[in-house]
Amino acid sequence: MNQVNRRNFLRIAGAGAAAAAAAPVAQALSPASAYEPTLQDKPDTNIADALKVPHNESSMPGLFPGRVALVRNSRSVQDNAIVEQEVYDMIARSMLELTGEKKLKKAWRRFMSPGERIGLKVNPVAGKSLSTSHEVVRSVIAQLEESGIKRSQLTIWDRREFELTDVGFTAENYPGIRIVGTEQMDKDGLYYGKDGKLYGEHMIDREWYYWADVEGEYDEYTMPYMVNGGKYSYFTKIVTRELDKIINIPILKNAGATVTLALKNLAFGSVSNTGRLHAKLWNETCAQVCAFAPLRDKVVLNIADGIKGCFNGGPGANPQFFCDYHTIIAGSDAVAVDRIGYDIVLAKRIAEGLQKEGTERALAFMLQAEELGLGVADRTKIELREVTV
Repeated sequence: MNQVNRRNFLRIAGAGAAAAAAAPVAQALSPASAYEPTLQDKPDTNIADALKVPHNESSMPGLFPGRVALVRNSRSVQDNAIVEQEVYDMIARSMLELTGEKKLKKAWRRFMSPGERIGLKVNPVAGKSLSTSHEVVRSVIAQLEESGIKRSQLTIWDRREFELTDVGFTAENYPGIRIVGTEQMDKDGLYYGKDGKLYGEHMIDREWYYWADVEGEYDEYTMPYMVNGGKYSYFTKIVTRELDKIINIPILKNAGATVTLALKNLAFGSVSNTGRLHAKLWNETCAQVCAFAPLRDKVVLNIADGIKGCFNGGPGANPQFFCDYHTIIAGSDAVAVDRIGYDIVLAKRIAEGLQKEGTERALAFMLQAEELGLGVADRTKIELREVTV
């Protein structure tokens, strides 16, 4: 087995945003083909398996179906820097608005309890300039601690461990909190262990998978990025075995004419072998992967980081399209959170002259998720609790 180290891999795939936006497995895809639904017949998937598993009291859309709290604060960014105290206050206000509680501790305790293993699902794929902000993550952690949740209960996670490290999600910056990714390397930057297996292979749970009739074929440089090929995308053990509850903390970005936010952050961040899914099953993957119990029954809260984001060129980092949304979006309903986030990005794209109106095609994955019982995509049925401070 050839050893693939980080330098060689990143030389091929690119780091940070380049790895996310231009990985070898997706290099033939244009933004339109990658993120717009197609009219061709869709490959079969095993979504029926997910639907056989009964819902429970924690299942999506959670405690508050169709309810979204949105807090805007123009002071959240000053001199191009995020102001952490303002962000803390915005998240606190969003939790109170979402739950109707008067005390912040009670609001957080609606979703989780001391002793539970809690994962914070961040999004670092676009590099330091356009990832889930540390100000948002630190504010969430602070409020969890104030609510009686210990740091030892927390895990910050995503697919690729090196991307977490590159943007500053490290043990040094977050003492006492576990930092882990599915796709891993050792201290020498090697992806393969002495047994010849990828470290990432030890992190996937072969009992839980998303099967789709699309083949993933990768070379030695791309395989560490995908963990496995074939027609199976395996769930990470992080979600199937190591967490009791998940707080999803995506960043507000566009993906073509639609949005990449809560559902996308969960679906593509939780399974292996995703390169094969972009061209024909992007919408289906965003919706269907979230319908499997390891995500459906554990993601109890979504806090979307809309302090900074982008309105074009996403999900990669293109500075000319960065903007300050000054917004936090919170909800137990990931579908409703995505719909409100989409409206924000759409309004910005229209203001910038990129399009004249929204389309139903851009809502495809949200509508599919709604059909699967994961939440509310119909804007007329969403209760938006909006506050400007």
